[in-house]
Amino acid sequence: MVIPSDWDQFKEQAKQKRKENKQFLKSLKRKKSGDVDAIFLDAHKEIFACTDCLQCANCCKTTGPLFTSKDVERIAKHLRMKPGQFVEEYLFVDEDNDYVLQQLPCPFLAADNYCGIYEVRPKACREYPHTDRNKMQQILNLTAKNIEICPAVFAIVERLKEIN
Repeated sequence: MVIPSDWDQFKEQAKQKRKENKQFLKSLKRKKSGDVDAIFLDAHKEIFACTDCLQCANCCKTTGPLFTSKDVERIAKHLRMKPGQFVEEYLFVDEDNDYVLQQLPCPFLAADNYCGIYEVRPKACREYPHTDRNKMQQILNLTAKNIEICPAVFAIVERLKEIN
C-alpha cells in the first residue's frame, strides 16, 4: 500500500467516509464473530503485505499507547532506569488511572520513524492497529477511530467494504 504523502488529504478522505465507515462497522456486529475475525485477518494480511509503517508512523506521532505495569518494568530495565524514574520522566496517570505518555509524538520515535525501544515496546504498540486479533466485534469503535489515524486501517476497512 502506498502511504499518502499528503496527510491533510488523507485526513479529509477519512473524515468524509466517517459516517459510512461507522455504519459499515456497525453492520459487522450482526455477523458471526468468527466470520468477522476471519475477514479482518485476511484483509489485514493483504494490506500489511504491501505496507511500510516506517513511511508513516502516524500512530506514534498522534496517539499514545497505554503502558501496563509490565511494560513500565520492561522498558525501564531496558533503559537502565528504575520504574518510578521512567514513569516520572515519560508518563502520567490519566483519568482512567492508566499510564500514558506525557507528550506526543512518542519520545522514543526517531526522525527516521524507527522506534528507539522497538524490542521492548509496549504491548499496545506491538498489537497496533489491532486488526488481526480475535473478537474484533468488541473493538469496532476503536477500529473506527484508527481509520482516521492509520492509512492501513483505512485500507483494510475499504477492502472489507468491497468484499461484503
